[in-house]
Amino acid sequence: MLYYIFYYLLSDTFISFNNLLQYITFRAVGAILTSFLFCFIACPYIINKLSSFKVKQIIRSDGPVMHLNKNKTPTMGGFIIMLSVLISSIVWTKINNRFIIWLLVGSLWFSFLGFYDDYLKLKKKNSKGLSVKKKLFGQIIFSAVFAIYLFFFPQNYEFATLVNVPFLKSCFLNFYFLYTIFVVIIIVGSSNAVNLTDGLDGLAIGNIIIVAFSLALFAYFSGHLNIANYLKIINVSGSGEISIFLFAIVGAGLGFLWYNSHPAEVFMGDTGSLFLGGVLGMAAILIKQEFILAILGGVFIVEAFSVAIQLYYYRKTKKRIFKMAPLHHHFEILGISETKVTIRFWIASIVLAILSFASLKLR
Repeated sequence: MLYYIFYYLLSDTFISFNNLLQYITFRAVGAILTSFLFCFIACPYIINKLSSFKVKQIIRSDGPVMHLNKNKTPTMGGFIIMLSVLISSIVWTKINNRFIIWLLVGSLWFSFLGFYDDYLKLKKKNSKGLSVKKKLFGQIIFSAVFAIYLFFFPQNYEFATLVNVPFLKSCFLNFYFLYTIFVVIIIVGSSNAVNLTDGLDGLAIGNIIIVAFSLALFAYFSGHLNIANYLKIINVSGSGEISIFLFAIVGAGLGFLWYNSHPAEVFMGDTGSLFLGGVLGMAAILIKQEFILAILGGVFIVEAFSVAIQLYYYRKTKKRIFKMAPLHHHFEILGISETKVTIRFWIASIVLAILSFASLKLR
């Protein structure tokens, strides 16, 4: 928004500032600071309001005993993350960029879906919320529309249904018409994987910050023709704006982590986790780095698979592989402190991020 205000209305008056707005790097810094400050300043007010409305976390009855004292902590804090990201993106991005439009719409869609899930949990006073089928239906509907759009209006027509394979030079897999299904799987999987990871103070948001920051750099690289050609990744014209959106998530995440770190004063709830996971999946698809997301989001994938494996094994044998799923609860029950589990998972994400960037040169 600022870009167009100064470009069309105030370019003659504020020439220097208008020139700065041409740089994605400048607007990215602006996006981080704006979302961070908004989230940091607004969080105390939102936390008080959530507390006054008795919007408290519903703790699983079969969950770790040490979590029972968290039932007084406000939830739905993801609303302030979403609002921070939207405001920052509207201010600093080229708002008519088609990728930004999709990311903003996706943010609203998944946030509403998560909000409704949280609302039902509070109304029913249990941790069930929206049924799995209804939640998946809501996620699949949006993802399918998004996938169909990309099939007809791809990010890069030359690589429309091709997916870059990391670590291999100029190696691509062609999904043909199955690419739309692939897109749906990525978005739905990413949304739910982040949702499952959100179980310890600071765990999900810390990993989200790392993944969003890394994806933002990939988005900048893919949007810069010379850098994309040098690194031999798919060039996506206009994807530099995606980096600004992702940096807005980084800023909002840092602001939220201030209050979500142990002991948490607020939880993001499904309102935040479903939306953040969904838009991270969308961003990776838009910059044609679908497989890189699998590396960057390795912690989320492991968490999701631990649940799937536990359910499958229990149905077959009536026994459990893990003490409890998702995996972070397994380590908790083994006696590792919540803070140590969280930080170790962050470290794992940082290592995976380094590995992702290493893939750019190991070809």
